[in-house]
Amino acid sequence: MSEPDLNLLFALDVLLAERSVASAARRLGLSASAMSRTLSRLRETTGDPLLVRAGRNMVLTPYAEGIRERTQNAVFEARSVLRPALPGMNVAHLEQIFTLRANDGFVEAFGPALIAEAAAIAPGVLLRFLPKAEKSDRPLREGLVDLEIGVLGEMGPEIRVQALFRDRFVGVVRKSHPLAQLKAVTPQAYVDWGHVVASRRGLLSGPVDDGLAEHGLTRNIAAVVPGFPAALAVARSSDLVALIPASFLISPATEDIFHVFELPVKTHRITVSQLWHPRSEVDPAQRWLRQFVREVCQRLMPE
Repeated sequence: MSEPDLNLLFALDVLLAERSVASAARRLGLSASAMSRTLSRLRETTGDPLLVRAGRNMVLTPYAEGIRERTQNAVFEARSVLRPALPGMNVAHLEQIFTLRANDGFVEAFGPALIAEAAAIAPGVLLRFLPKAEKSDRPLREGLVDLEIGVLGEMGPEIRVQALFRDRFVGVVRKSHPLAQLKAVTPQAYVDWGHVVASRRGLLSGPVDDGLAEHGLTRNIAAVVPGFPAALAVARSSDLVALIPASFLISPATEDIFHVFELPVKTHRITVSQLWHPRSEVDPAQRWLRQFVREVCQRLMPE
């Protein structure tokens, strides 16, 4: 009995993830015809169609759905075995690309320190930050990213989670704003000005509004933007008040631009975490990455 071509395993993993011959071809750097031939070989090897037409799209067969996670794990383990050994895990000799998925605010606040310190102690490491358009465990499950960083959302039960730091919301205005002259901002003073809200989904309210409602007050929302960096840009060049996580303002450069004040009502603190797939649980390089990220974050955002 001939041994199976293990190269097919890597192609199968990409096909099951992309659910498209064309997309899988682009990801593997192959022509569409070469990818089609590979799919034919996979069908012959497995005895299953794997991908079938459903209208204009391709969908996985029940067999393909059943082996998807096993295929991902097998590919991950194969890559771990074939990766050069690192005796004693000397990070100074580590040569690896780590992919982290995080929002723009985290990258702007923590990225410079993470990149600079990684370059100093592990010059062969490249940190690649990807945007986080939505909360999903798909990139972790499919091995597209090493770490997901953010507030815990709907993730699969197998996903590992570790808290990085606790955050809170603060009020932010430009340095010359009248609110910057007050020793403490009252609820009434807070709602006397217009506000810019950061919301990926275009929501008009935030964590401060329930507290204001207890005082019989509401904010005048003048603008809604997709994220906190955009809200800071608006606050910098207008009289609008922004509601921003404190971690977004850890850079000393922000002190010359913005006035930061404690909110006049209580809001819940939020926990920012790092998440990873259990396949990378014991990998020495991945363990170093997680410890490194946690140490840098906790130093910049102490409790």
